Amino acid sequence: MRLTFDSNILIYALSRADLRHAAAASLLARATRADCVLTLQSLAECFRVITTKLRLDPRQAKSEIDGFRTAFPVRSAVEDHRLSFWDAMLWATARRAGCRLLLSEDFQDGRDLGGVLFVNPFDPANRKLLDLALPEPRS
Repeated sequence: MRLTFDSNILIYALSRADLRHAAAASLLARATRADCVLTLQSLAECFRVITTKLRLDPRQAKSEIDGFRTAFPVRSAVEDHRLSFWDAMLWATARRAGCRLLLSEDFQDGRDLGGVLFVNPFDPANRKLLDLALPEPRS
């Protein structure tokens, strides 16, 4: 059975002072022998917390995150679909929220990825689609 971890488990595994450290570290160790993937969202949240609340130096925090990425496959639109990290986060969030369109000039216009269509709202060729998705208010 495939599983993943929320960022809090990753954080507890890194925070030796936390009472849940041993349990979290054990879970991650066991997960290396299971069908486990990590999400970019969990890794990003973990990085934010360990650099702000745990006050890890960003270089050390990056090393910890890289360790997780080495141990587990990362379901990553960055690697799988060649999106930038932040674009991948935006796409994953939009997909999870059930969005069918993602309006941005930063994506490949017209590309459908996982049911989310990237639309450049500044391209005149997309005017009809935008009018359909965003009807003009009636006067």
